[in-house]
Amino acid sequence: MEFLSIAAILGYVIVFALLASRMLHPDGPDRTKATIAGAVAVALHGIVLADAIFLQQGQNFSLTNTSSLMVWVIALAITTVLPRIKVIVVAPAVYCLAVLSVVALWWLPPEHITNFEAKPAVWSHVIISLMAYATLMLAALYALQLNGINKRLKDRQLMLNSPMPPLLTVEKQLYHFIWVGFMLLTVGLLTGWIFLDNFLGDGQGHKATISMIAWAMYAGMLLQHHTRGVRVRTAVAYSLSGAALLTLAYFGSRIVKELILT
Repeated sequence: MEFLSIAAILGYVIVFALLASRMLHPDGPDRTKATIAGAVAVALHGIVLADAIFLQQGQNFSLTNTSSLMVWVIALAITTVLPRIKVIVVAPAVYCLAVLSVVALWWLPPEHITNFEAKPAVWSHVIISLMAYATLMLAALYALQLNGINKRLKDRQLMLNSPMPPLLTVEKQLYHFIWVGFMLLTVGLLTGWIFLDNFLGDGQGHKATISMIAWAMYAGMLLQHHTRGVRVRTAVAYSLSGAALLTLAYFGSRIVKELILT
């Protein structure tokens, strides 16, 4: 699998270079070449991940494997919409993270074996939760871009012919990702409540509680946006705070157990 890992890294580096080198060009990057390179890299990354996660003794959802899976889902989503999405400024950052996630599979290989064969409902909860987190992290990247454009507009640093995307376009896509991620997070919390035996008990309670706080934050953001609008700075704060809470819920205890205490 080392050869496939190196090939995946090279694929991500190529698509990063194709996008980043012409991001500020008036005509933009060559999306066809970038999509092909991204698709190959994502496919190779998926094969490497499958080999790392699905073992004979069960599923290895270690911190590095789970993190790499999150990034893989985001990279897959970006690659899928790359030919037609208007705003792709966040794409180079995603592919850069993908490179790091593949490298991390080599450097940080702890195991966290689980067995979902007997509990397919729990498996569905895990998949939905991963998709929710990946989507809302993608929204956080758009929030950072939105904040940057807003600051440049206030400082009058954007020219009329600037290659940067319009503020309203980025804001619209931000709320699109927030809505999708919010719905996935809702389903993830519901499936966890129904299918997990100890959803609010020892070892899981803090994850559920923090995730529900993040859910309430996203719900408040969407409600405020629908009723009276949300200022750009407030939307950015909502998005980044929600992503930080979910990261703490999903990875907080795992980081302590697998990286600090080992």
